[in-house]
Amino acid sequence: MTQVIVGEREEIESALRRFKRQVSKAGIFPDIKKHRHFETPIQKRKRKAIARSKQRRGSFRQHQTNV
Repeated sequence: MTQVIVGEREEIESALRRFKRQVSKAGIFPDIKKHRHFETPIQKRKRKAIARSKQRRGSFRQHQTNV
């Protein structure tokens, strides 16, 4: 769980910035988006297949530029 302790003379804005940074580092936002709506097994398979194809495409392009 992400937690920020606000100092005695610290402004709320700087504490909020630290909190946002910690949340993004922890990877909480993608997890929240993923669990926001119910996903059927077919939708889950489709989403994972698209992610795999994107990953393959990226590694293929990387390989081409390094050769």
